[in-house]
Amino acid sequence: MVNDSLFAIAAKRFFRDPVAIAGIAGVLLLLLPALYAPFIANGRPFVMIAGNGGIFFPFLRFFFAPDSTEYFIEQLFNYLALFLPLCLISVFFKKRVRRIFLIAGALLLLLPFLFVSPRMDKTDYRAEAKNARFVLFAPVPYGPFEMTAEPFEAPSAKHLLGCDDVGRSVLARMIYGARASLAVGIISTLLAIVIGTAVGISAGYYRNVVDLVVMRLVEVLMCFPTFLLLLILMSALGDRQFEQSILVVIAVIGLTGWIGLAMLVRGETLKQRALPYIMSCEVSNLPAHKIMFRHLLPNITGPVLISFTFGVAGAILAESGLSFLGFGVQPPTASWGGLLRQAFDNPLDYWHLTFFPGVALFLAVISFNFIGEGMRRALDVK
Repeated sequence: MVNDSLFAIAAKRFFRDPVAIAGIAGVLLLLLPALYAPFIANGRPFVMIAGNGGIFFPFLRFFFAPDSTEYFIEQLFNYLALFLPLCLISVFFKKRVRRIFLIAGALLLLLPFLFVSPRMDKTDYRAEAKNARFVLFAPVPYGPFEMTAEPFEAPSAKHLLGCDDVGRSVLARMIYGARASLAVGIISTLLAIVIGTAVGISAGYYRNVVDLVVMRLVEVLMCFPTFLLLLILMSALGDRQFEQSILVVIAVIGLTGWIGLAMLVRGETLKQRALPYIMSCEVSNLPAHKIMFRHLLPNITGPVLISFTFGVAGAILAESGLSFLGFGVQPPTASWGGLLRQAFDNPLDYWHLTFFPGVALFLAVISFNFIGEGMRRALDVK
């Protein structure tokens, strides 16, 4: 009851903090278009009634089996775009019915993603739409890979944010690029959180030899500049020509981002371990893993959550930096860092390739930092 009340008080503080609210608004402004990118920017019509009366739904195959090299990440976002409304609907059910509804819904939604196979579709639907009885396109009728204009075309009524170096819509690539940045930021930070928490809590609880070995390893890894280490690893893995470049970036950033968190968790564990409630657990002969993960871990979640939000911002910047240098998300996959790189030769003339991705990066980083600052204030015992 005490823990519940403390977290409830922290939640009230958090949602009353204007800085935290601004951070949440900024994240939602980026997350929602990323989740529903196929419904916003897509060159395949939702529905098309041909001249002979035939009805076609070209969008469905593209949604369940994306025509993209980053197949897993695209499917993940599309799945979440359908699953999140189910979560909102389940709020109106009772607890037991809610659980059954969510499990059944999650499994049913998974089926088309598993059984619909991708297929290369180069049909020019905008040309076919001229002879169709009815056609319904997305608000931005261009996909992230379609070359529909002249290279480096300036913003206009047809292409609101202009075009990139081969004539693809910058607006479409910005929306899909948010998927790459958010996937790398959130998933890689989660990976780093899991590793750092496990290493730090083990070193702090067992101490002695375990602490000595783990901390010496952490100190050795801290001697390497993180970004240089990222460049070396991405360069080595890039030579193997992995198609899922986002997964490679996630793995590299996640496996190099846990070091600072491990030291933080170790310090918090050492502090908590000296308190009477841990001593009473040890006197009761509870197994070590239960003491660490049932009793210690809930009492150090505050610093871990704060580190997570700041870590997401850092991971997004790291991914953009790698993509800008050509070592991150590989073409033709859209990324904000990749768009910035295209403007490198002439940033003033190609200002739309500098300004819009730069604003998106600024908004993403400052929003997650605002959320982290809001959490820090809400969890402050003072």
